[in-house]
Amino acid sequence: MTSRPLERSDIRDDFDCGDPSFNDFLRRYAGQNQFRNYVGVTYVAIDERHAVRAYATVSASSLDLSGLPEEDRRGLPDYPLPVLRLARLAVDLRHQGLGLGRALVRDLMLLALEQRRRVGCVGLLVDALATRVSFYEQLGFVALDTVSGGPNSRTRYRALFLSTRKIERATGA
Repeated sequence: MTSRPLERSDIRDDFDCGDPSFNDFLRRYAGQNQFRNYVGVTYVAIDERHAVRAYATVSASSLDLSGLPEEDRRGLPDYPLPVLRLARLAVDLRHQGLGLGRALVRDLMLLALEQRRRVGCVGLLVDALATRVSFYEQLGFVALDTVSGGPNSRTRYRALFLSTRKIERATGA
């Protein structure tokens, strides 16, 4: 499975990952963000009908050097660094356990390497729900000292990071 950016014609109405806010985002906001506002791109895994079975939304972002683990800070300049931010990852309930989430993250790792070559990028940053931290840690991500979302936010996320150096070693790219 390879992912590709969301297309306007992709079927999103029957997507159900079990989280209404993630379902609603795909149905109502992913297209707006990508096609009208240009603030993020949603990559999708689709079936033969072009129905979305998994998705991941990314955007360009930056990360303060102090938030990185020491081994990832080594040799980098001391100012905010460019990263690829994975803001949302969801897999339809009927397709969970098939490796779609892992495959999407791997494709995004390769995208981070491409971004590194084209415009600069030191890694992939993910805003992980607390219940999903172990999934990302199994892929090599390390938790940062910061927690995304303020005390008044509805959901608190854990920031995790995977450097492009580690991505390069893991993927052989």
